[in-house]
Amino acid sequence: MLKNKTIGSMLIVAGTTIGAGMLALPIASAGLGFSTAIILLVLSWLLMTYTALLMLELHQYANVDSTLNTLAKSILGKKGQYIANFSMVFLFYALCAAYIAGGGAQLQSKLSDLLNINVAPQAGSILLAIVIAAIVTAGTSTVDKLNRVLFSIKIIVLTSLFFVLTPYVQGTHLLDMPIKQGLIISAIPVIFTSFGFHGSIPSIVKYVGLDIKSLRRVMMFGASLPLVIYIGWQILSQGVMSQESLLSSNGLQGFVQSIANIAHNPNVSTFVTLFADLALATSFLGVSLGLFDFFADAFKQGDNKKGRITTALITFLPPLGFALFYPQGFIMALGYAAIALVVLAIFLPVSMVWVQRKEVIHNPGYKVRGGKLGLAVAALCGLIIITSQVLQIFTVIPALG
Repeated sequence: MLKNKTIGSMLIVAGTTIGAGMLALPIASAGLGFSTAIILLVLSWLLMTYTALLMLELHQYANVDSTLNTLAKSILGKKGQYIANFSMVFLFYALCAAYIAGGGAQLQSKLSDLLNINVAPQAGSILLAIVIAAIVTAGTSTVDKLNRVLFSIKIIVLTSLFFVLTPYVQGTHLLDMPIKQGLIISAIPVIFTSFGFHGSIPSIVKYVGLDIKSLRRVMMFGASLPLVIYIGWQILSQGVMSQESLLSSNGLQGFVQSIANIAHNPNVSTFVTLFADLALATSFLGVSLGLFDFFADAFKQGDNKKGRITTALITFLPPLGFALFYPQGFIMALGYAAIALVVLAIFLPVSMVWVQRKEVIHNPGYKVRGGKLGLAVAALCGLIIITSQVLQIFTVIPALG
C-alpha cells in the first residue's frame, strides 16, 4: 500500500511541476542556446530538490497533517506565519485563477465544437472549477488515481512528439551560444518556476505518512522526472529550429505551427494542444490540492463532508471569481510568481531549518546534507532570482518570450 502511494505521490509531484508553461520554455530560452539552457535547468532542479528535502527535515518533527501555516507558526512565530500564508495564498490563488481562465477558455471552445452551439465563455471556467473542486474534495487518493491516468496519457503524447520530431533534430542548432549575456539573467526566474511543486509537499506527507525514506524517494524522483522531460523537450525544440527561427516565433502558436511545418505533420499541433490540456489539468490538480489542505489547516476545518465542502468553497470560489470578473489582476500577479515562489520554496524552508537545527541539535533524525553552507547558498540563489525578476520589472534587463 505504501509503495503504491509512493509511486502515486511521485507522479503528483511531477504532474504539478510539469504545467502548460513547459511549452513556453523553448521560446523563453531561445536566446540562450541549448547548453546554457540545460545548465540553468540542472541548477534549478538541484536547488528545488534541495529545498524540498529541507521541507521533509521540518516535517519529521511535526504532526503528519501539518501544513506550511502550522510549520511557520511553530518555528518562526506569528510574523513567519503571516509571510508564509501571504506567499502561499498569493501564488496559489494566482495560479488557480490562471488555470481556470486558460483551461476554461479551452474547455468552452471544445464544448462549442462538440455540441455545435455557442457556449457562453464563462461556462467553461465554471465547469472546470466544479470538476477539479469535486475531485480535490474527494481526497488525495482520488487525485492520485486520476493524476496517474492523465500523466500516463501525457507521457504517451510526449513520446509520440519525440518519435515524430527526432529525425528533424540538427546538431548544429544545439551548439548555439547566448545572443546576449543579459538573457541568461532574464531566464533564471522562468526556468526556476518550472520546478515549483513545494506547496503540495504537506499534502503528500499527509498522504504517504511520516516515512522519510519513502518521502525522499518521492521528492527526488518526482523532481527528476520533469528534468528529464524538460531536457528532452529542449533537445527537440532547439534542435529542430534555429535560434533565429525560435526568436522570431510569434508566441506559442507560431512556435507550434513552425515545428508542424518542419515535420510536415499536422498531427504535431494536435499532440501539442493535447499535451497542453493534460499538463494544465495535472498541474491544476496538484496546486489546488496543496491549497485545499493549506486552508483546511489554516481555518481548522474538519475532515468530514461539511468541513471539506467549506474548504473547497474557500479554495475555489475566489480564483473562479477573479477568473470570471477580473482576470487581468491575477494574470498580472503571475508576473511576480517567481518572487512569491522564492519566499515559499527557498526562504521559508531555509529559515525554518536554520532555526529548527539549533533547537534539535542533538537529535539523530533526518538531516539534509550541506550544513550551514548549503542553506547560505540556497538563500543566495533566492536573492539572485528575485533580483533578476525585479530587474525585468523595471526593464533594466530584457524580458523573455
